[in-house]
Amino acid sequence: MEPLDIFCSFVTQINNRNVDGLCELMTENHTFVDSLGNVFTGRETMRNGWAQYFALFPDYRIACEEFFKNGSVIAAVGIASATYAPNGEMLEKNRWVIPAAWKAIIENGQVKEWQVYADNEPVRQIMAEVRG
Repeated sequence: MEPLDIFCSFVTQINNRNVDGLCELMTENHTFVDSLGNVFTGRETMRNGWAQYFALFPDYRIACEEFFKNGSVIAAVGIASATYAPNGEMLEKNRWVIPAAWKAIIENGQVKEWQVYADNEPVRQIMAEVRG
């Protein structure tokens, strides 16, 4: 598979909230960099991280609008959306949609690094309001 195909498969697994599918596409030493620059390393670390994220945002979705390729580096811009539902309640007032970008480094048919670029302030505001 080409790097762009692997990137798109990774996005599909995210949109399906398929943690096992994501892990199959990750290298063992996979690195995830969140929008604040926090770095998380290891497939099993991210298995737990994605499971927790999908529990909080059960309808999380990425919509890529444009892709950019430079060898094994793929980037995309688009939007991310979800509903913050810490107790499983999918309330419309807790829904967010933000512009975002993603970068992946593909190595030997797997995602070695996944980085998210987004202003998550609207998400943090919703979370703060729900927590009271």
